[in-house]
Amino acid sequence: MPDAAPERLAVTFTRILRGAGLDVPVGATLQFAEALACAGMDRRAPVYWAGRATLAKRPEDIEIYDRSFDAFWHGAGAAPVAAVPPDEPALVLAFDAPVGDGGDAPDLPASESPSVTVRWSPAEVLRHRDFAAYTPSEFAEARRLMDDLRVVGAVRPSRRRRPAKRRGSPDVRRTVRRALRAGGEPIERAYSAPAPQPRRLVLLLDVSGSMEPYARAFVRFLHAAVVGRTRVEAFALGTRVTRVTRELSSRDPDAAVRAASRRVVDWSGGTRLGACVKRFNDEWGVRGLARGAIVVVLSDGWDRGDPSVLAEQMARLARVAYRVVWVNPLKATPGYAPLAQGMAAALPYVDDFVEGHSLAALESLVEVISR
Repeated sequence: MPDAAPERLAVTFTRILRGAGLDVPVGATLQFAEALACAGMDRRAPVYWAGRATLAKRPEDIEIYDRSFDAFWHGAGAAPVAAVPPDEPALVLAFDAPVGDGGDAPDLPASESPSVTVRWSPAEVLRHRDFAAYTPSEFAEARRLMDDLRVVGAVRPSRRRRPAKRRGSPDVRRTVRRALRAGGEPIERAYSAPAPQPRRLVLLLDVSGSMEPYARAFVRFLHAAVVGRTRVEAFALGTRVTRVTRELSSRDPDAAVRAASRRVVDWSGGTRLGACVKRFNDEWGVRGLARGAIVVVLSDGWDRGDPSVLAEQMARLARVAYRVVWVNPLKATPGYAPLAQGMAAALPYVDDFVEGHSLAALESLVEVISR
């Protein structure tokens, strides 16, 4: 037996096994080294059974293991390693087809040596990349991924009722009808419970100049929400408030975005969040559109108006809404703090303050909305 440390001996012996044709993973090598440290390396039997238990996983591997162990124990371990060197696998990087392409994957070049194929997908990279750093081609790819988002909002009990088994209130009408079929005896009682109804979702998108790198991605998110479910309202906030629900209701994403851009005349203009939220509350929100709804504000919080106005209007909105979610793409910036006057004024009335700089952040936003 060679005089060596357990780790060194384990690596040498597993190389012999691999040269003999046995498949030994790295984890098994580590287990063999730990077993040698516990059993010792002075006697043949403990070393044999330590390797047999950790390296020979199948019955057909025992014969190869015994031959290799005999050669290794009698000092002939170095020869098989030099004679049958393990082939170094070649690393092959395969690119997945872009999302939406129906073509087959390209054929990889044939090689006599073994190779390890590592697949790389651009979609996973785009999920975590900041929208502001997108190239035009990456943004086109992200648009296709964003169309697959499905926004499912929280539910609330409605006035309509539905049949229930053993929960809810007694359903007298159904109970009497069943009793008439049984000769007037109420053998089986019926129950009813309030039917769940999805809460209204209201999306307020800041389209000011400071939001330009993110607004073009957020408007795609608004379109996915409007066409993906009912009871969704979308508004654009800049120097005025513009309702874009009808324009975004088209099934064609490009046509919907073009119609919304023509409708919003103050795109990439100034910012008057306080005045815009006030008008939304006066004309739509407090009158009923935001009552019991999930209100999502997509903005960086920069406001040129009086911050007290925004604080007052956010307080009004929070009193009638079920939940207020603020999506700020700058929140993911290292060292960010909500010090902008608009953001600082609105934050006390926000239930969820989340990021919105990437596709992964929008997927997390979908989960927040569904709670």
